[in-house]
Amino acid sequence: MKLTPQEYDKMNTQASPKSKLWKDCVWAFLVGGAICLLGEVLRKSYAAGGMTLGDAGALTSVTLIAISALTTALSWYQKLAAKAGAGTLVPITGFANAVVSPAIEFKCEGYVPGVGAKMFLIAGPVIVYGLLASTVWGVLYYFLRPFI
Repeated sequence: MKLTPQEYDKMNTQASPKSKLWKDCVWAFLVGGAICLLGEVLRKSYAAGGMTLGDAGALTSVTLIAISALTTALSWYQKLAAKAGAGTLVPITGFANAVVSPAIEFKCEGYVPGVGAKMFLIAGPVIVYGLLASTVWGVLYYFLRPFI
């Protein structure tokens, strides 16, 4: 069977599923925005409760990590990610999900070889780089402080 390019394009268009790009982008925007809005509401609530802005920010981060870990453990985060896609990759919640998911997946291998070893499978390089970079920066700052 020999097809012309126009016939092939017509067959390809008929067989291809319709793109959901705009719908997916809107969902990602709404879910990512909702996560950020939740963080801002938490921060403002903690600050209104009498905490300093620094403490309110730290507690907001801890709360978002705990919510992300809990929803990952209950398999809700994966369902949300299937619908919202990149919207769930807000750095703090996405990172917590990346740490908790392998830990839950490898729990059957035991707490030390499974959870302990696999927990940092994805997040490990980020943690190692963060520790190394902050150590190097701290040492440079300590020695270069008199010259700054």
